[in-house]
Amino acid sequence: MNHLIKPLAVAIVAAFAATAAPSVLAQGKDLKVALIAGKTGALEAYAKETETGFMMGLEYLTGGKMEINGRKIKVIVKDDQSKPDLGRTLLAEAYGDDKVDIAVGTTSSGSALAMLPVAKEYRKVLIVEPAVADAITGDKWNKYIFRTARSSMQDALAAASTLKSGSVGFLAQDYAFGRDAIKAGKEALAATGSKAKVVHEEYAPMTTTDFTASTQRLFDALKDKPQPRVLAIVWAGPNPMNKIADMQPQRYGIALAPGGNILPVMKTWKSYAGTEGTIYYYYAFPKNKMNDWLVAEHTKRFKAPPDMFTAGGMAAASAVYTALSKAPNGNGDQMAAAMEGMSFETPKGTMSFRKEDHQAIQPMYHFRIKKDQKNEWDLLELVREIPASEMPLPVRNKR
Repeated sequence: MNHLIKPLAVAIVAAFAATAAPSVLAQGKDLKVALIAGKTGALEAYAKETETGFMMGLEYLTGGKMEINGRKIKVIVKDDQSKPDLGRTLLAEAYGDDKVDIAVGTTSSGSALAMLPVAKEYRKVLIVEPAVADAITGDKWNKYIFRTARSSMQDALAAASTLKSGSVGFLAQDYAFGRDAIKAGKEALAATGSKAKVVHEEYAPMTTTDFTASTQRLFDALKDKPQPRVLAIVWAGPNPMNKIADMQPQRYGIALAPGGNILPVMKTWKSYAGTEGTIYYYYAFPKNKMNDWLVAEHTKRFKAPPDMFTAGGMAAASAVYTALSKAPNGNGDQMAAAMEGMSFETPKGTMSFRKEDHQAIQPMYHFRIKKDQKNEWDLLELVREIPASEMPLPVRNKR
């Protein structure tokens, strides 16, 4: 009988190996991630920060190995030039041709909105970073969409928490980001119980360089209204605050209220010491291990601290890392289910995806521009961290 047992054992081992092979191969296959960003055009600086933060985030989380459970992470970077049609095409290419397990993007809200249906079509997860339009986790949302970036409404609720009364005029860009932001701003004032009244909204093209007419209309609308009179600026890209300040709003008792911006823009605001605003991230505010590493490493490598979109990129990397650890087989439905309510560490501390709309719930920061700045990046002082519990973010999707 022994002469029969040996061939039978070999056959059993061979059969087992044949059935096990796909599983073994799957474990060794690269994990593919697409990062889509507007690296060309008006939002180029934001996109480059996002990419830097994303790659540093994966480095930090993997201890420099760039792998999860022995599987290498391959990041495929694509430039959508902030063009919606191109963003849609590149995401379809990433899912269909590159066979990525998960995607991250993009910089422009307009392009991000165009990408949402593609995620649904391919049944693959898209993490939105850093686009902020409310519609992304609102009426344009689907179950494969998660956002680590803050939303326009989170921005607005943070700003509204600092304004209890008076009169407000808004200046914003005439596209999805700007219009969403102002709509959210008005709703946020009501939601936080503020008695401040919005007296004028001014929208200007993204390419505007002369703000004289827009600013004068805002001045005229605000100058006789109840104090405090605030001109709130919501602008992506080169900020018009300096040009508006040159028109001397103080003549009318009007204070400027800038939203947070990137460091190269904010370091031109030194002459506005004492001016207050709210921001998504400033490197000196959060106190946690991940942010300490990011600040130290970024400063060492780039001779400057990390910026707000660098932190956002790192937050997106953490969400990707955590998601791929939970659902490594690339199945979008299983991954989406695993990510609902998922918590992950970021330079701002722990964030979590709200189950209802997959928006990352997170704190914001109330800042004051410093008078005494010790160096070129010592720009803001913290008035206080605004906890997520103080920002009543509405659920707007149609689930």
